[in-house]
Amino acid sequence: MPGNDTHLIYRPGWVNNGPSRCCYIINHNLIIIGMNNRRSFLKSGAVLGGALLFSPANSSARSLERSNLNNNNNNEKKTRVLGKGSQALKVSTLGLGCMGMSYHRSFVPDKKAMIALLRKAPDLGVTYFDTAEAYGPLVNEELVGEAVAPFRKDIIIATKFGFKNGRPAAGLDSRPERIRAVVEHSLRSLKTDYIDLLYQHRVDPKVPVEDVAGTVKDLIREGKVKHFGMSEAGVDNIRKAHAVQPLTALQSEYSLMTREPEKDVIKVCEELGIGFVPYSPLSRGMISGYLNERSKYNPDNDNRPSLPRYQAENVIANWPLIDVLKAFGDQRGLTVAQVALAWLLAQKPFIVPIPGTTKLAHLQENMWVVNYAFAPGELNTLTTKLDQVKIVGERYTGQSAEQTKK
Repeated sequence: MPGNDTHLIYRPGWVNNGPSRCCYIINHNLIIIGMNNRRSFLKSGAVLGGALLFSPANSSARSLERSNLNNNNNNEKKTRVLGKGSQALKVSTLGLGCMGMSYHRSFVPDKKAMIALLRKAPDLGVTYFDTAEAYGPLVNEELVGEAVAPFRKDIIIATKFGFKNGRPAAGLDSRPERIRAVVEHSLRSLKTDYIDLLYQHRVDPKVPVEDVAGTVKDLIREGKVKHFGMSEAGVDNIRKAHAVQPLTALQSEYSLMTREPEKDVIKVCEELGIGFVPYSPLSRGMISGYLNERSKYNPDNDNRPSLPRYQAENVIANWPLIDVLKAFGDQRGLTVAQVALAWLLAQKPFIVPIPGTTKLAHLQENMWVVNYAFAPGELNTLTTKLDQVKIVGERYTGQSAEQTKK
């Protein structure tokens, strides 16, 4: 169907003699709308015709596609729920980690390109955007705030506090007065009057976690924050904080190269009804085949040169993991990254990975995986092969390692 042609099809009693349906085909996209009678069909056709006359064809098609997705039974696959009860938060099955758009990924992309990507994300199914005071620092929140302003009420923004002056190298700071100062700054940067999900970025051993949870509880009562989360917290601190202010989500590194959360954290999240949000689900790009032992990084704006797993000898030693994922994907039309994300999603229904990207093509690639379902026996077979790969190299060293042992 070349060009921007629109075709309308009406079939009374279509589909098992149920309600009549109207089918629009726009730019190769099939859109089905329930019709009570032929008059409804004609009215719908007139409305569609007017829309096509007075707005760009591609825009109309995109709008109708989104409407169709919202009414599709398959849409349940595109969302998940973090937390439970009054602290439950419905989000897209995959979130978007925004850090790399400003920070820690060697290059800083053009701001206009990143705003365009962020504004395209909802069209691809993303409703959960993850940022932090520490990303930049400060500038990533500003980028996200500017980009999502046109549809802020329709999406979820997560941000974080926990470092001195927003700088991880300066050390930890979760004093109540600091939390409040960060929240006020984040609200301004994000151009919003509330934060959907506020994480403690790292546990501060100098501040009782009960005091942290209590401060966030007060912020929730004031309407400045909607939900509370923690990042890289251990089981004991999760339980202590949850007793004061129920947690909606726990965010920690979790990927096929970092599976430590399986030992205890994911189990306690399941017990307490807390969502689990894996950051770096593709191990900072390594579990994609996009990086290799020859990849170069800018040490002034990238933490990977200091991380053992990204050293050339360890990249080579860990490559069998990529081989397993590639072999599985090759037979099913999936990329290495898609298989890795599908595996994470299959572990628990309350897991919501937040892969980051600066490329629209990669965002689309990631989002397509939410529709993939493992055939019976596939997941176990794949997991058995993955379990045979021994990962070489620690995920963090030095101060970063110390800040995650809480």
